[in-house]
Amino acid sequence: MNATKDNSLTVMALVVLAAGALGLLFWDGLDNMYRMWNEPEYNHAFMIPFVAVYLLWLRARDISAATLSGSWLGVALLFVSLGLLFVGDRSAIYALTQYGFVLGIWALFVAGGGAHGLRLMWVPLVYLIFMVPLPDFATQKLTASLQLLSSEIGVAVIRAAGLSVFLEGNVIDLGAYQLQVAEACSGMRYLFPLLSFGFLCAVLFRGRWWQRAILFVSTVPITILMNSFRIGVIGILVNYFGIEQAEGFLHDFEGWVIFMTCVGVLFTEIWIFSRMEGRNFLEIFGLDIPAVSDLTQMVRSFRPNRQLLAAVAVVGVAAILSLTLSRPLVLLPERASLSTFPTRVGEFEGREGTIDQVYLDQLRVSDYFIAKYLRPADTAPVEVWVAYYDSQAKGASVHSPQACLPGGGWRIDNFSQRDVPNVLPDGGSLRVNRVEIALGDQRQLVYYWFAQRGRVVTNEYLVKWYIFWDGLTTNRTDGALVRLSTYVGEASAMPEGDARLENFVRAADPKLAFHLPGANALLREATAADLARLDARPLEERDETEAAGE
Repeated sequence: MNATKDNSLTVMALVVLAAGALGLLFWDGLDNMYRMWNEPEYNHAFMIPFVAVYLLWLRARDISAATLSGSWLGVALLFVSLGLLFVGDRSAIYALTQYGFVLGIWALFVAGGGAHGLRLMWVPLVYLIFMVPLPDFATQKLTASLQLLSSEIGVAVIRAAGLSVFLEGNVIDLGAYQLQVAEACSGMRYLFPLLSFGFLCAVLFRGRWWQRAILFVSTVPITILMNSFRIGVIGILVNYFGIEQAEGFLHDFEGWVIFMTCVGVLFTEIWIFSRMEGRNFLEIFGLDIPAVSDLTQMVRSFRPNRQLLAAVAVVGVAAILSLTLSRPLVLLPERASLSTFPTRVGEFEGREGTIDQVYLDQLRVSDYFIAKYLRPADTAPVEVWVAYYDSQAKGASVHSPQACLPGGGWRIDNFSQRDVPNVLPDGGSLRVNRVEIALGDQRQLVYYWFAQRGRVVTNEYLVKWYIFWDGLTTNRTDGALVRLSTYVGEASAMPEGDARLENFVRAADPKLAFHLPGANALLREATAADLARLDARPLEERDETEAAGE
């Protein structure tokens, strides 16, 4: 009895030690993940760890009866997990850190239970993946696709009701009203929760493997079709009762009803499969409540092995090193504040603008500049946005316009790269991303590039690589995004827009060099105050910043 009790205490001590060490190591990624859980798309993730424990509890009796042997593969996976942590931290990609955390949990289970234990416990381990938010670039690409598909099907629903409607991109034109299908209406708010719920239904369903597969895979078309039906109904209501039908409580309530309808469709599938098997619903889809003794017996029966002890030792030592070893101090380049960027650039006269604090909180920029420049002969201004970061670590990094523009409702009609001649000091060309975007009958032409420590980069994935590499080799992760845009009329006016932006680039680029430091900039090591400022979330209001500087 005492030996069993001592073994239980040993197992619990190992669990607490491993959990504490993993939490300490991956704290930044976990903090970001927690904040993402407060977004509508990921509210369901708060329940996933508890459901994973329940799924493990369901297999507790089988695990207790099994003969488990450790595996050194778990220790190897733990080193891969720490590698993901290192790369994610250096490249400012939180998703790598978060997947590294999940892999660290898997590694400990594999080290303690081996291949046989993994076969018994794979369901709760895989379920943990659903608590990790998708990377921003994947979310935005998926959102854009779902927006377009939802718009098309939603318009088909409106036309089926006998109403005349015109669709351009994600804008549904009803004549008197226009509806913009944005992220909230794209299905993303239902897709991730329903995928998670569909996986749970599939693993709890006591049917054939192909029936389980259908349950899980069908969550995607169910979400798209039901959400498209919702958009169609909103369009019909707006046509007859006014635009308030698409706003406020009714909009949110309809979303909740649609999600519950999707769940109802899943349960209908389960009912159909149960009838096919000649069993009742509760029998084929039973939510068992196992005895608490099953869980305690699993803990008592487990014998820590060398592989698990080695894995816990590795993660414990890594956590201690993360506390005791100081990181290399960040190097900060000397530069002129963007607030001093001239309001006259060549023939262009500019007026500086402001940006709401809510957006600054999200962008977490160190310095920024936003303005509109106009030449006397032009009918449309050049809008300038420059976002600068002293450090692009820990999630504070440039946001690609490819992600931001669709979020504002703009449809990307054409994306390419363009060489702007006679820009560089030696007469060379500056390569920029060229984007044609549209919103209803409005069109804009956008040029943008990433200024990264002396490099001009047009690929956001290369930006992440250079952040990692330069942070590792030079202790620098500063960088900026430069975006220029101008309104154009018809598509035939695009050459005029190109000429306007090219002229502005030639006039502005030499001046930007004072504000966006290159590879040979004067450098200084960040002080403790600098590091505290770099870790701060939002940039303060521009007026407050300038007042403090005075």
